[in-house]
Amino acid sequence: MRTIAFIFARGGSKGLPQKNIKLLDGKPLIQYSIETAFATTGIEKVFVSTDDVAIASVARAAGAEIIQRPAELATDTSPEWLSWRHGIDYVRSGYGNFDIFVSLPATSPLRDQKDVSAAINKLSKTGADICISVTPANRSPYFNMVKQSEDGYVELVNRSANGVYRRQDAPEVFDITTVVYAAKPEFVLEKNALFDGKVTSVLIPKDRAVDIDDIYDFMLAEAIVKSKTNDA
Repeated sequence: MRTIAFIFARGGSKGLPQKNIKLLDGKPLIQYSIETAFATTGIEKVFVSTDDVAIASVARAAGAEIIQRPAELATDTSPEWLSWRHGIDYVRSGYGNFDIFVSLPATSPLRDQKDVSAAINKLSKTGADICISVTPANRSPYFNMVKQSEDGYVELVNRSANGVYRRQDAPEVFDITTVVYAAKPEFVLEKNALFDGKVTSVLIPKDRAVDIDDIYDFMLAEAIVKSKTNDA
């Protein structure tokens, strides 16, 4: 089965400017994702979709092929799903059909190649349309997540009919991570959102599930990387 990896990295980032190429322990952030893609068995090619010249230069130096992302797909409000479609169409037109689409966001540099392989294998062995990565959630909508009601008070986000009074009694819930997405290309092209089809998942430990959005996430990721380097 032909498996193609994509990294979608636009230039604009308000939370952490130029975060996709910001040096994390001496290496551009996006390079971590590119290297993991190349190290994953079965991935045939690695593409970086970007509108940014500097990101393209770093990605090309790391061995990735570049997809020029249209400006209308690189705004703060443009859905990444549309960039996924654009990437699939680009590869199909230039390299032919393929079987598995893998997205490895640059903002999850701590993933392991076995996380990527697990998602690919889970998708291949099930009837799912897409496999996402999840990690145990810190908060539960059944126990300690609240929302403000119309009267100005707060109430549980998901109030159980029988009541949940201890965290141990609440159903186990997970956070979606940006570690890996593995999908059938037809699903991305034909549907409009992640949960429009059959969704399966792989579990990622917290130390590999850091998603960098701001400087505090970046500092946490760097601390973990340096800790692992010192332990090696």
